[in-house]
Amino acid sequence: MSQHDFKQLDVFSRQPLKGNPLAVVFAADALTDEQMQAFATWTNLSETTFLQVPRDPRADYRVRIFTSTRELPFAGHPTLGSCHAWLEVGGVPRGDEIIQECGVGLVRIRRQGEDLAFLAPPLLRAGPVEPELRERARLGLGLAPEDVLEAQWVDNGADWMVLMLPNRRRVLAIRPDYVQLAGLTVGVVAPWHPELHGDECQFEVRAFIAGDGMPEDPVTGSLNAGIARWLLGEGRAPQSYRVSQGTAMGRAGRVRVEQVGDEIWVGGAAVTCISGSVTL
Repeated sequence: MSQHDFKQLDVFSRQPLKGNPLAVVFAADALTDEQMQAFATWTNLSETTFLQVPRDPRADYRVRIFTSTRELPFAGHPTLGSCHAWLEVGGVPRGDEIIQECGVGLVRIRRQGEDLAFLAPPLLRAGPVEPELRERARLGLGLAPEDVLEAQWVDNGADWMVLMLPNRRRVLAIRPDYVQLAGLTVGVVAPWHPELHGDECQFEVRAFIAGDGMPEDPVTGSLNAGIARWLLGEGRAPQSYRVSQGTAMGRAGRVRVEQVGDEIWVGGAAVTCISGSVTL
């Protein structure tokens, strides 16, 4: 067994317990895949990350990202949270940006004031969701046919499909049937109406991952990155906007999306809640 420095953070929130929790294990190079998966399963969080020495000389660090059941090539809140933790323990990037190595390759991260933002990766799959899968997702979410305005693939490594709903109220009213949704990774999005909800955010999002240890993800960077590529690509969102997520779970996640030229940056805050060590 070996001892490792450890942090648990809340991501996409400046207030502890209101974002998406992430466990981070440092100096994890000697851990086996089985050890990492076992610890990620034990934490029962949506993701746990393990920081390692990069293999690519252009990267500042390498991260392995595990859910409670599998390894992911990329995920948004683990990217921002791992970077926050790495900087907090004295990590110094080689350049103006931080370069993370993970399963999808190199991911650029930049500071935005007190926040961090990652460059949204390209979509691996886009376009309309097949009618049979769209219907299965609709039924699993308990939605009427008229509730689903569109259904799109926004897969950037996590198999996301997204249903566009007419309003925030319908998003927050969803009570999913996870048996019906088994094997699907489904996001929903709807616009805020300023006269009803204010202008702090422009969209409400929820994320459902049937079969995972946390079947609803509180705040989801990869999903919001995929949604941003869809909405901005079709001119359906302003070049800078904010997303609310986690409301139905009692959280208050906030995701900031900004398009700069051809680049889409997805950012938010992170706060450390636990610092210590773990024996693995």
